[in-house]
Amino acid sequence: MDDGRPLFQQIAEQIEDSVIDGSLEEETRAPSTNELAAFHRINPATAANGINKLVTEGTLYKRRGVGMFVATGARERLLERRRTEFGEKFIAPLLAEAHRLGMDADDLKKMIEVWRDDA
Repeated sequence: MDDGRPLFQQIAEQIEDSVIDGSLEEETRAPSTNELAAFHRINPATAANGINKLVTEGTLYKRRGVGMFVATGARERLLERRRTEFGEKFIAPLLAEAHRLGMDADDLKKMIEVWRDDA
């Protein structure tokens, strides 16, 4: 874990990834702050910041005395947010560059097909 972003953000994203891929299902217990801190060998306060970020966003919620759990609907909300971010980060610049190159949607579709076949 060290891609230049703060560790608490990386922790939050790792949990989000687990919710999205289904390895952490809705209404199941999420790893505790201490479990995350021990696993990643980080300060528990840093792990708590990642967890708190997810609580604020509505991805996790606390059951008093039991721990943190994945909220109902969290997966769909995360997918929607990530799709929007994907569009902003990748699709919008792709379309802008295609426009500069005089390409239309059919040209892009053909190009995607070629690159997909090569992958």
